[in-house]
Amino acid sequence: MRTARLFVHGSWIDGVSTFEMRDKYDGTPVAEVHEAGSEHVDAALEGVARGQRDHALPPYDRFRILSTAARRMEELHDEFVNTVVLDTGFTLTDARREVSRAAQTLLLSAEEAKRIHGEVVPFDSAPGVSERYAFTVRRPLGVVCAITPFNSPLNTLTHKVAPALAAGNGVVVKPASYTPLSAGMLVQLLLDAGLPPDLVALVQGPGSTVGQRLLESPIPSFYAFTGSTEVGEHIRRTVGLRRTQLELGSLSSTIVCEDAVLDRCVPLCVGAAFRKAGQVCTSVQRLYVHAAVVDEFLSAIKDELGSRTAGDPKQEGTFVGPVISAEDADRIESWIDRATRRGAQVVHGGRRSGQVIEPTVLDDVAADLDVFCREIFGPVVSIRPFSDFDEALAEVDDTPFGLAAGIFTSDITRALTAAERLRMGSVHINETSSSRVDLMPYGGVKHSGLGLEGPRYAIDEMTEQRLISIGRP
Repeated sequence: MRTARLFVHGSWIDGVSTFEMRDKYDGTPVAEVHEAGSEHVDAALEGVARGQRDHALPPYDRFRILSTAARRMEELHDEFVNTVVLDTGFTLTDARREVSRAAQTLLLSAEEAKRIHGEVVPFDSAPGVSERYAFTVRRPLGVVCAITPFNSPLNTLTHKVAPALAAGNGVVVKPASYTPLSAGMLVQLLLDAGLPPDLVALVQGPGSTVGQRLLESPIPSFYAFTGSTEVGEHIRRTVGLRRTQLELGSLSSTIVCEDAVLDRCVPLCVGAAFRKAGQVCTSVQRLYVHAAVVDEFLSAIKDELGSRTAGDPKQEGTFVGPVISAEDADRIESWIDRATRRGAQVVHGGRRSGQVIEPTVLDDVAADLDVFCREIFGPVVSIRPFSDFDEALAEVDDTPFGLAAGIFTSDITRALTAAERLRMGSVHINETSSSRVDLMPYGGVKHSGLGLEGPRYAIDEMTEQRLISIGRP
């Protein structure tokens, strides 16, 4: 059985208490997890603040450390994959993708560390100003607090930690209590790659205690958080004027027009709805399919899912593994049952075994049902036929959230209309709402959050601009 300890003041230490982490599929004990007390949180923050002041790593050193970590992660690929599976219950396919992307995120951040720059400001273009020169530089903020979710315990964490280090900050990490092992491996990887130990700390424990202590401390200059809108709003209220990057809730939709290429569209929609058991903020939860092709689309989805298996994530070929907890499985099952009692038709799936919910496709779903109007965070997708494109766009946009949307069409005018009208952080044409390339700017609008991930863009947020002007003596 593994042990997940705290990393404070450059050492792996015990916490004030421990709890047993269990396998998400079969319930067997897999790790003893140490929880931080308030004194550990304070010591972690104070230690990293001192380290950040003492270690002014030049950009090339940041590049060297992060690129070494990226290379080492690729060498330890299988070990990281097994850890992600233990943490999350993700299938081997999903865990392999998670690790490969995290290695790329480290490498992208390494490259961006060498590209941080300012610009010349033309003072002499202003009336009455002469013989003065001005330029801007970017400087690290200090301490970044990274609070991360269970559904991407390695790559989302890397998207917060690697740009913070690339920008010259120190980092204090609080992973989700469900998934502490991946965070510990990443911290050790960075240390082995040459990161000074007092530039990083790791504290585990509940959000109500450890998380709250991090928020109330005056030390962090930046909070990078992925999680619920409710918690994001609490963070903003607590930290005041300090900077934040918040990736929050979503209710993601993808539109399939009558001229979509179904042979390409269907496999992408299936993957986007059910990868990581649907536990992704941009997972396709609502599929708007034109009435002219909805029967063909449903038939193709059933064929696509016909040979897919749900069950043990450690078995090669498993398509959907367990959701993160029994409580979440109960909730998802109850939402499916409520929908079917209200007349929704189960096109595929709908059954449960332990924490495994089969990939479930629902048709004839009323718009006021939980499976349609609330974020389900599970392997369930609802089909919504439409005939009027403008009405479909309006309905997709009519939610409090605005993270991402997708549209499949061969009509460029229709595609651009969707891109213009949908108030989303991302609109993907001939791709699903769940499309993401790790170098792109990634963030939401409305109640889906603020700020951007993506190494180049995150580095801008995790640094501050300083203007320097020089006049002749």
